[in-house]
Amino acid sequence: MSNLRQVNAIAGRLSLRAPQRRSLEILDRVTEIVRPTKTADLAAALDIIKSEFPGVTNFERDFPSLCFALATGVGKTRLMGAFIAYLKLAHGINNFFVLAPNLTIYNKLIADFTANTPKYVFKGISEFAISPPVLTTGETYERQIASGGQLFPTTINIFNIAKISSEVRGGRSPRIRSFREEIGESYFDHLASLPDLVLLMDESHRYRATAGMRAINELKPVLGLELTATPFVESARGPVPFSNVIFDYPLARAMEDGFVKEPAVVTRRDFNPAGKSPDAIQMMKLEDGVRLHESVKVDLETYARENGERIVKPFVLVIARDTTHAAELMSLIQSDAFFEARYADKVIQVDSSVKEEETVEKLLTVEQNDNPVEIVIHVNMLKEGWDVTNLYTIIPLRAANARTLIEQSIGRGLRLPYGKRTGVTAVDRLNIVAHDRFQEIVDEANNPNSPIRLKQLVLDEADLTRKTVTVVSAPTILGSLGLQTAQSVDGAASVGPAPTPAFTDPDEMRVARLAYDAFRKLAREPDKVPSVSYLSRPEVQEQIVREVRSQYQPAQMELEGVAKPAPDMAAVIAATAKLMADRTIDIPRITVMPKGEVKAGFKPFTLDLSGMRYPAPSEELWAKHLRTDQVDVIGLSQGNLLERRLEDYVVSGLIDFPDIAYDEHADMLYELAGQVVRHLLTYLSEKDAGQVLALHQREIARAVHAQMQDHFWKDDTVEYHHEVRQGFTELKESAYTALREAPLDYRVPPADKSNMARYLFGGFSKCLSTVTKFHSDSERKLAVILERESLKWLRPAKGQFQMFYRSGNDHLEYQPDFVAEMADRILMLEPKMATQMQDGDVLAKRDVAIQWCAWASEHARSYGGKPWQYVLIPHDAIAENITVDFLLKQFG
Repeated sequence: MSNLRQVNAIAGRLSLRAPQRRSLEILDRVTEIVRPTKTADLAAALDIIKSEFPGVTNFERDFPSLCFALATGVGKTRLMGAFIAYLKLAHGINNFFVLAPNLTIYNKLIADFTANTPKYVFKGISEFAISPPVLTTGETYERQIASGGQLFPTTINIFNIAKISSEVRGGRSPRIRSFREEIGESYFDHLASLPDLVLLMDESHRYRATAGMRAINELKPVLGLELTATPFVESARGPVPFSNVIFDYPLARAMEDGFVKEPAVVTRRDFNPAGKSPDAIQMMKLEDGVRLHESVKVDLETYARENGERIVKPFVLVIARDTTHAAELMSLIQSDAFFEARYADKVIQVDSSVKEEETVEKLLTVEQNDNPVEIVIHVNMLKEGWDVTNLYTIIPLRAANARTLIEQSIGRGLRLPYGKRTGVTAVDRLNIVAHDRFQEIVDEANNPNSPIRLKQLVLDEADLTRKTVTVVSAPTILGSLGLQTAQSVDGAASVGPAPTPAFTDPDEMRVARLAYDAFRKLAREPDKVPSVSYLSRPEVQEQIVREVRSQYQPAQMELEGVAKPAPDMAAVIAATAKLMADRTIDIPRITVMPKGEVKAGFKPFTLDLSGMRYPAPSEELWAKHLRTDQVDVIGLSQGNLLERRLEDYVVSGLIDFPDIAYDEHADMLYELAGQVVRHLLTYLSEKDAGQVLALHQREIARAVHAQMQDHFWKDDTVEYHHEVRQGFTELKESAYTALREAPLDYRVPPADKSNMARYLFGGFSKCLSTVTKFHSDSERKLAVILERESLKWLRPAKGQFQMFYRSGNDHLEYQPDFVAEMADRILMLEPKMATQMQDGDVLAKRDVAIQWCAWASEHARSYGGKPWQYVLIPHDAIAENITVDFLLKQFG
C-alpha cells in the first residue's frame, strides 16, 4: 500500500529538492510492491522491481539493494535522513546501519545524524524530536552493549567499512565480530539477526571490493539503499556501470536545475603556449588564479552585504602532480617571488605524506572565516566527503586526460554556499584555470557524452591587473553624525571624502547618536510621528530630551567638578532632528493584509480526456516503464485493494496533492472523478475500468491535477487593507564591487559606456548617499537632472521599500531606480530601455509601484505631506537638457 501522505509530509518538513523527493517516491513504490523482509525471494523481488524500473537488472548483492545516483551537491546525506524517517514512520522499521567508506565521511555522517548540529538530517521531523533515534558508532557500541543500549526503539548504527570488514589488520577479525557476553553473540551477529535491518551505503562505489562485499552480505539486511554520484567501478576495460541503479540524476541535470555552481574553464585572451616553458605557464596559471580569487572574494563580500547574508570566504585549490611537486609549490607560494609572500601564512599542503586525521582537521575548517587559509595544495586525496561550499577557483597542474580533469577536479567545488543560485554570475560560478588545456577541456565538455557543459571565461590582460574592492555606500546622515559603516580600508579609500561631521565635540556627538537611535524607534509610531518633519515638534523634542538624558553617561574618568559641563542636549537634539529632515526622504513602511479569510479554489470545468485511452488489462496488470515507455506484464499485486466506488480511485489520488483540501473541494473532486470514470466506461467494461484506475491511479490523478491548475481561482472581492507601520524609514546602505580607485565625477560620462556598471560615481551635493553606481548612461544623465532640479534624491537600496511583484510563479522584490523629492511631490522614477517598456516584468513592477504610491500619498494627505508619483521613462527620452517637468508631462 502506498504511503504518499508520509512522502508528502517528510518532503515538506525536510524541504527536499525535486530529485530527493523523486527518490523518496521511488522508495515508497518499491516498498509497496516488495515488502522489506528477511524471507523475501531475491529472484522474484528482482523481477517485480525490474518490471517497473528496467534500469535494475541485478541487485549485485545477496539482498535487495538499490542505487540512487545523485550528482554531487544535490544532497545525498539529507536524502538518507528522509529514507530513514520514511521507513520508520511508514513501515515501523527501527534498525538502520549507515556505512561510510572512509574516516572523512564517517565523521561527517556522525555529525549530520547528531541532534542540534547545523546540518542535522532530521530537523523538522517532530516524531524524532520527541523520541530521537539512538546513534551507535564504532566508538560507542561497546559502551552501549554494556549498558543495554542496544535495546532502544530506533537505532542508527554508523560504521566505517574497515570496522566490519573481515580481512583487515593482517586477517584478524575486527572487534565488532568479537563475542560479547552481555548479548550472547558478537555485535555484528546481533545486527545480522535483526528482522528489520536496513543498510544505507554512502559513496557505494567504494564497496565493490571482495572483502567489503562479503562483510556487507553477511549483515543480511532486509534492504540496501546505496547513494553515489559515480554509479560505476573502474576496470581495465574502462568504467563498468552498476546494474542496480533505480534513479539517476546526473551532474548535467543538477547544473540545468540550478542545484550546483556553473563550472567555467578560464584562460587568457589570445593565450598561446608556444615558446613558453612549463614553469612559465605554471606561474602564469597560479598568478592568474590568485588574481581571479581576489576578484571573487570582493564579489562575494558585495553580495553578502547587499543581501544581508553571511560573508563567504573563498579559497583556491591547486592540484599538484605529486608530493614533491606539492612541496615545490608550497615553497613558491610562500616566497617573495609570489605576490611578495602575501599568501605565505594562507596556504596549506595536503597530500599522502600527511596523516588523514590531520588532513581532515585542516580541511574541515577551511569554510570558516577565522581560518586564514586561502590556498590548498593537494595531489590526489580530496575525493568524497569533503563537502565545502566555498571553493571557487581550481588550478590543475597535474597531467590528466580532459575527462578525468573535469570530473575529478570540479566535484569538490560544485556546492553552493547559500544552498541555491543567487543570480550573480561570480557567486554562482566555479573557475577552472587551464590556459594550456583550455581547448582540450572545451572540446571534451562539448562531447555529446560529456556529463557537463562548461562555460568559458576569457581574461583580458587588463582584467588581470585591475583590482577591485567592496565599497559600502552609506547614507550621508551617518557620516554627518560620525557613525561608522562596515567599510574596509580599501573601500574607504575608494568611497571619496566623508561628509563633514555636524558635531565636533565628542560629547555632542554622543548625544546626537543617542537622539538618532531614539528618533528611529519613534518612527514605528506613525500616529505620533507620521513624517520626519514631526521630529522637530516641541512635544517630540521634549520626549527625546528625557530619553537621551536617561541614557547619557559622561566619558569615563570624568569626576563631578572636574569634568567639563554637559552639552546643551536640547540644542543638539534639535540640530539632529533638522539634520534627519534634511538628509531623509519620507519613505513610509506599508504593510498589506486581507480583511478576513482569503478564499480560493478551482472553477468547475470539463476535463480534456481525449488523450486518455488506457487499454483493458488482462488477468494480470500491465506496467509502463517510466524511462522507455516499454510495457511489461506483471501479476496483480495484493496491495491493490479495490475501492467501493470507481470515482474513489481518482479522488484518493488527488487529495495527496498539497494544494487540495478534501473538505473544501470534495464536490469538485467527485465531479472530475465522475468525468474520468464516464470516459473510461465509453470503451471499457466496469471491471476493466476499475483495473485501469487501480493500476494507473497516480498517473490519472496527476493528469487531472495538471488541468485543475488552469482553473484555479482566488476571491478577488476579498478586501485588502494597508497599514502604515512607520511614517518614515531609515535609509539603508548599499554595497558595490568597484575598482580600487577614486569615484568618477557623475557629470562626466566615462569613455567606455558599455561597461557602465563597472564604475563608481561621486561628487554629488543632493544625493543622500556618498557614492552610487549606474547601469546605463541614461541613469547617469537622470542623476545630473536631479542634482540640478530636485531638493534631494537617492538610489534606493535593496529592502528599502519591500515592494513585491509577480514574475511567473515567484514573488520578487522591486527596487526602484530613483526616488527624488521635489518642491511639491516625491517621485519614484524608473528609466527603462525603450524596447522593454511593454515587457511583462516591467509592467508588473509599474503596477505595484503605482499602488504603493497611491497608499503613500493617502498617508501623506493625513498630515499635509507631499504626494507620491511613479514615472516610467524610456531611456532615449533622457538628456541633460531635459527638465523633470517635461518628463512628468510626457510620461507621468
